Amino acid sequence: MKTVEKIEAKKPALPVHKRVAAYARVSVESERMQHSLSAQVSYYSAFIQKNPEWEYAGVYADYGISGTGTRKREDFNRMIADAEAGRIDIILTKSIQRFARNTVDLLNTVRHLKDIGVEVRFEKENINSMSGDGELMLSILASFAQEESHSISENIKWATVKRFKQGIPNGKFSIFGYRWEGEQLVIVPEEAEIVRWMYAEYMKGASRIEIGKALMARGIYTRQGKPWVDSNVKVILTNITYTGNMLFQKEYCADPITKHRRKNYGELPQYFVENTHEAIIPMDDWQAVQAEFKRRKEAGPFGNKALNTCCFTGKIKCPHCGLSYMHNRRSDRGTVQEFWGCGSTKKKGGRCPVKGTVPQKVLESECAAVLGLDAFDEDAFLERVDHIEVPERKVLTFFLKDGTTVTRAWESTAKKDWWTEERREAWGERHKNKATNPNRHVFSEFTGFIKCGCCGANYRSQSKALSDGTRQRTWYCSSPRTECRNSSIKDDTMKALVCDVLGLAEFDEAVMDERLEKATVENNTVTFHFKDGHTESRGYQEKRKGKPWTPEQREKAVAAIRASWTDERRQKMSETVKKIRSEKKWRSR
Repeated sequence: MKTVEKIEAKKPALPVHKRVAAYARVSVESERMQHSLSAQVSYYSAFIQKNPEWEYAGVYADYGISGTGTRKREDFNRMIADAEAGRIDIILTKSIQRFARNTVDLLNTVRHLKDIGVEVRFEKENINSMSGDGELMLSILASFAQEESHSISENIKWATVKRFKQGIPNGKFSIFGYRWEGEQLVIVPEEAEIVRWMYAEYMKGASRIEIGKALMARGIYTRQGKPWVDSNVKVILTNITYTGNMLFQKEYCADPITKHRRKNYGELPQYFVENTHEAIIPMDDWQAVQAEFKRRKEAGPFGNKALNTCCFTGKIKCPHCGLSYMHNRRSDRGTVQEFWGCGSTKKKGGRCPVKGTVPQKVLESECAAVLGLDAFDEDAFLERVDHIEVPERKVLTFFLKDGTTVTRAWESTAKKDWWTEERREAWGERHKNKATNPNRHVFSEFTGFIKCGCCGANYRSQSKALSDGTRQRTWYCSSPRTECRNSSIKDDTMKALVCDVLGLAEFDEAVMDERLEKATVENNTVTFHFKDGHTESRGYQEKRKGKPWTPEQREKAVAAIRASWTDERRQKMSETVKKIRSEKKWRSR
């Protein structure tokens, strides 16, 4: 029997084009370098597009940016992002120096691209990142590129120092009070007056913070439109340029790779050039301000009158953080409370192992006890106590000037001291009166109106959301359930009973307040007390879902829960909680 075999036509497999991009960079902003960058971009655009096996994916170029880092190179970072998104298969670049001068950045970037399947080709060195010896050659040549960067940096430093020795500044820096006219600093009259005022106020005793606040109150900002704060006021008060002289190399570049700059505290020579421009501040006045800076620094917190100091300032030390305790105030229910806390809490990320604070009254009472006094005496404290340490929570160690030490544990009496019988009575009356209750906006018309007929306590409300989206409020006796189990009453039921006893068509709070004194609830009966002296009672029955558990049912449920809570389950739950806390960096309170 003859058979027919059908042969399907095969479609020719089309070659997959590689998506190729190029990266170019020049580090110096100049007309010649800009022409060089344009030439690189043109060359790579044509080079990629004339290859039939490649698909043009663009040319990324950074102009006037150093290759020692990657953070500021916008096009470089955009290229890496496109590679991660799968838009690039091959990256071409002229040389290792154009790609990166930092060995670590170069290797990390090339390895990352290699992991996601992106090849990097360095034309000058003829290196392919996908080849076997590619990474070895990259490491060696990248080290040379990094050392060349160091060499360039040293050459720039040498040229800069040479200009300093000739009395030539390193560029035209910006300084408040002056402007540049050609190569000369010229005074800006309105800014110079502000500088003179700042120096005068500081010598009168004002702090840097006070000077900044005064300037902001007058609507005066820095040249960049920023507010005056402690740091930029300090720059004005310490800048010797205002004396008509210049000091060169006040800071230096510590690392040409990271570009990290440091203040020069004698590591490198400085160059003082006299009479380079007109002075705003006489040299004697400037030196007087620097002497005042030194005096205030040595005096510590007592040298700054803007700080609120007392006999305990600088006397209470944290042995763990090495910092002094700081004075704080807070208002609590109409009274001001004073307390002392470790200075580490004021620093970003600071955490002191000694939790909590020390109330001012505790300090005074403990000091009096240690010194054998009936009441705290500031002069005696300063005369006999060297300092106080807080080794752990609610423990104070007194170091006396005669060499002895005394350790005392203390308990806070702040709540007891504040909560006097008079205050308790006044606070209770205030809450009983609906019109003066501070939480009036939170509760409802029956706040302080419903009383418990069993124990005499006020009824308190709780609300919950129902399935239809509305909320239902229910009133309960505020005494603990172990002491009083009087019946509750729903808000709507109470309103209906008020309408019934007053003969109202709908609930009216004003009429209720005018005619009724209070309502007492006992055993599902509400007794209304009228202001004319008589009373009327109404019974009610709330609809409840289900029925309460019997003692046997409750005991059985408790036993089942305890049986399920095995040691293995408890240990697993403990480990889970510890993991959550470490991930969320919770602080224990």
